[in-house]
Amino acid sequence: MEAETSLIAHWLLNIAFAIAIVVIGRFVVKWLIKLIRKLMVRADFDPILINFSSSIANAVLMLFVIIAALDHLGVNTTSFIALLGAAGLAVGLALKDSLQNFAAGVMMIIFRPFKIGDFIEAGGVVGVVEKISVFSTIMKTGDNREIIIPNGQIYAGAITNYSARDTRRIDMVFGIGYDDDMLKAKKIMVDILEAHELILAEPAPAVAVAELADSSVNFNVRPWVNSADYWGVRSEIIEQIKLTFDKEGISIPYPQMDVHSDK
Repeated sequence: MEAETSLIAHWLLNIAFAIAIVVIGRFVVKWLIKLIRKLMVRADFDPILINFSSSIANAVLMLFVIIAALDHLGVNTTSFIALLGAAGLAVGLALKDSLQNFAAGVMMIIFRPFKIGDFIEAGGVVGVVEKISVFSTIMKTGDNREIIIPNGQIYAGAITNYSARDTRRIDMVFGIGYDDDMLKAKKIMVDILEAHELILAEPAPAVAVAELADSSVNFNVRPWVNSADYWGVRSEIIEQIKLTFDKEGISIPYPQMDVHSDK
């Protein structure tokens, strides 16, 4: 009888200790999660990453607390841990692509190669970034299509961020005929660039002979603009140069093929 009473008391004491481990462990885990969130907020991490990381950390820490409580009760946790490891490996293999997208999403959120509202080219898509999550990125194309791209596809390739810099250079090539006045054509293009109110004075726009091509003398025309004005200014400059060349009698050649016949 005394042995049974002692055994019951021993089990009750172990159960009490196990409950205490869970209660105290839960309190400690909450405190650690709050500390982690505070440090991540102070480091200016993305809210999506903060919430996701906090959830993962909470689950992992609570798992350790439960294992510690079961171990105190005399449960063989070695096999339990091995089972969890095998299950984790199986889940990891099954969700390989998802984990790859998650890892890429975390890297993108931490290093921020682009942000919401940026105009980028990534993953074979050109458009404006509308949303960044830990698994995918949503972009809007110029014709108003919404495209969802897995983060792994974006991070595995080159990312061109057209909005990363405040200014951009417009690279254009204009050709004139060999019989046209080269200096006159150059002056026309320089005057058009200098007169445009959206073209920056510094860095100064450049107009220079690029090459003597098969049917034309080609000029590189390279003005600098604010990034937001890029496409509008480019279209206006092309239009103005073409109209002015037509007015001044300067030709813009197109490829020609001369066919000679012996008959």
